[in-house]
Amino acid sequence: MTFSLNKSDYLGIISSTLCLIHCLATPFLFVAQAHVAIAVDAKPLWWSSLDILFLGFSSYAVYRSSSKTSKKWVGIALWISLVALVFIIVNEKLGWLSIPEVAIYIPAFGLIIFHLYAGLFCQCQDDACCVN
Repeated sequence: MTFSLNKSDYLGIISSTLCLIHCLATPFLFVAQAHVAIAVDAKPLWWSSLDILFLGFSSYAVYRSSSKTSKKWVGIALWISLVALVFIIVNEKLGWLSIPEVAIYIPAFGLIIFHLYAGLFCQCQDDACCVN
């Protein structure tokens, strides 16, 4: 058992945490904007595009971490969390299903937890132990 995180796990933890903060801050942005603007639904473009940026970083981190983990189930859990997060974000933008806003926190927390677990307990010392 090693207690050092690799770079992709750091990236995943940071990206997932920033994504979570972004999701938590969005309602406060709308409340603050309601006091300033008449159109409450007018979300700044840079704020909306952060979703895509976080998904890009998270996808790269999941790809790298899942290929370097010594436990296959951790890689699968990372991918499931990422796919769930992508689905919820795309659904939010396109309005396919009525999913509660709080649902986005489940895969975001999942990514953070699984990256932490992978970084702390599932490190490969060489390429022989890694799942390819």
